[in-house]
Amino acid sequence: MCQQINKPNHFTSAYDVENLVVRRGQEFVVRVTFSRPLTEGDEFQLEFLIGSNPSPSKGSLVVVAFGSQRGGPWSGQILEAQGESVTLGITPTPDAIVGKFRTYVAIVTGGGLQRTKRDTVTDLYLLFNAWCPEDPVFLPNEAERREYVLNDCGVIYQGSVGSVSERNWIYGQFERGILDACIYILDASRMPIYSRGDVTKLVRKGSAMINSQDDSGVLVGNWSDDYSMGHSPTSWTGSVKILLQYVNTGVPVCFAQCWVFAGVFNTFLRGLGLPARVVTNFSSAHDNTGNLKTDLIFKPDGTPDERNTRDSIWNYHCWNEVFMVRPDLPPGLGGWQVVDATPQETSDGHFRCGPASVAAIKEGLLCHPFDSGFVFAEVNSDVIFLKRDRYGNLSPYRVDKTHIGQAVLTQAVGSTAPMDITHMYKYPEGSAEDSRTAARAEEYGCQRDHSELADAQLSVVINADQCSLGQDLNLVVDFLNQGELPRTVHAHLAGSVIFYTGVTASHFKDQDFIVSVPAYQTERVMLKTTAQEYMPHLGSQLCLHFVVTGQADDQSVTAIKVIDLQTPRLTMMVNGQPQVQQEMFVTVSFTNPFNFSLQNVNLAMEGSGLMGVKTHYYSEINPQASISWKESFFPRLHGPRRLVAVMDCSNLRQVWGVVDVVISA
Repeated sequence: MCQQINKPNHFTSAYDVENLVVRRGQEFVVRVTFSRPLTEGDEFQLEFLIGSNPSPSKGSLVVVAFGSQRGGPWSGQILEAQGESVTLGITPTPDAIVGKFRTYVAIVTGGGLQRTKRDTVTDLYLLFNAWCPEDPVFLPNEAERREYVLNDCGVIYQGSVGSVSERNWIYGQFERGILDACIYILDASRMPIYSRGDVTKLVRKGSAMINSQDDSGVLVGNWSDDYSMGHSPTSWTGSVKILLQYVNTGVPVCFAQCWVFAGVFNTFLRGLGLPARVVTNFSSAHDNTGNLKTDLIFKPDGTPDERNTRDSIWNYHCWNEVFMVRPDLPPGLGGWQVVDATPQETSDGHFRCGPASVAAIKEGLLCHPFDSGFVFAEVNSDVIFLKRDRYGNLSPYRVDKTHIGQAVLTQAVGSTAPMDITHMYKYPEGSAEDSRTAARAEEYGCQRDHSELADAQLSVVINADQCSLGQDLNLVVDFLNQGELPRTVHAHLAGSVIFYTGVTASHFKDQDFIVSVPAYQTERVMLKTTAQEYMPHLGSQLCLHFVVTGQADDQSVTAIKVIDLQTPRLTMMVNGQPQVQQEMFVTVSFTNPFNFSLQNVNLAMEGSGLMGVKTHYYSEINPQASISWKESFFPRLHGPRRLVAVMDCSNLRQVWGVVDVVISA
């Protein structure tokens, strides 16, 4: 199968697979040895079969004939003949089925066809080809191809708009067993073999299969605080362990939240050769009512009415984008497409989302498949603040058109820094184009808010510096009075611990205060929250949510602030000779800076092309105590590589470390 020639030409050398891996729409070479040299009238053919019932009409049985019978969908040519050995060039079509093919050689003789026996060594994997201009996933830029197809580790952004945090994720699409796992997922979904060359159908099927919601797919979502039946979503270092466990057991893996779904989906997509990236939308609307209004309801006394609020605002939500042509859509709507494997809502009866054209979302063209209205709402909803009177009637008192979709970030090409791609999803807030998009979205059935509210003379803003876990927290609350009369505001601060999905985990603070704001002035109030107040309520969450509400005569004000508590890091050091197949060592160390002990601590680390997942367990790490863990490894791949470690226990999550190393060949 000439792997030494084919793999570098097809950018597949990194796959830890025994068999040949090539990309469609591009020639690969095979060498066939006959019992005698070829002569003028010899007729023979190569046959490529995929699936259990191959047929020429469905593209799952491909015959490449040499001699007088030439023709067929894939092209073939004799490149060289030396004695009995013949080198052939085979070019699959750019829309060929993606998957694992069986290969045979057949000789045409007087008595019919004589075929080689089944030999697994000659099986080959055929992938999508971002380097081939005729393939629907063609990506013109070489640097982008290296990032979005060949990079096997990455950064996923989390946190909140004011304090973006990052999580390193090992995609590991080239690790042993992962390419087979991607194909296993398609088999488990019962996706017809003949549809597996169609990128739109394949990513839609993948979006449904990465979650287990209705098809026993890869991952079980869990947004509670109880992960006793599996691994907590924060404990994973990457996709490899998850995918291998799924293949080996055939049972969905516990547990995931959005970045885990997105990380594993990214591995699936890149593993099959699709250009893909993980995207994070900050302040993401999850609109349960299917309109463009995220309704936040407050009680008569100004406190949040959580019982009657159905919509939620996620601090962030991660999804994926795939780069592809969309022949089913009007021109100009190809390119990056949103696909989302986190089970939020059903699409055509299954929990999946996309592909939705990013260009269509920006223009408000919500009539096109798939699920563009849902994604449009995630980045464009208006937040409506409603007050409920004692009879249950709701009246809006404030509309915030800028809160949702404040930033859309993805990892920059060739760097671990974030790249802001908000402009790809929407025009600047309040611009003429933005209004046009909103009007167009409404024509396609998106309901918007049209309540005519008088401009409020009173407003409030909350600011806070970044805060580490275990520190006291200071909120700076500014009340601005733009009216000609002084105002006395009866204000209330509510503090709670929330999940990143905006759902309250526990409520820990209520504080009433009164502020007098002179005319045309700003009055500042400092509100302190001590570590003793919030620490007992954290559980596994690291996110504090503060709401200041106030009432002055006829005016109501509200401000929301989300604060992500910063966690300590792991220290990682590498030593040894950084060369392929030479032994190296990595040491992970950590000192517990808190005044409480850490119980049942799980430490995990891995690095694509360096080492598989290794784990270590500590029953307890006492306050101020230190741990150190050393592992040896033998690098498999050369070039810049990254090792990631994650520490996880029930009372401390999101602790990680990373070390980069350049391996020479």
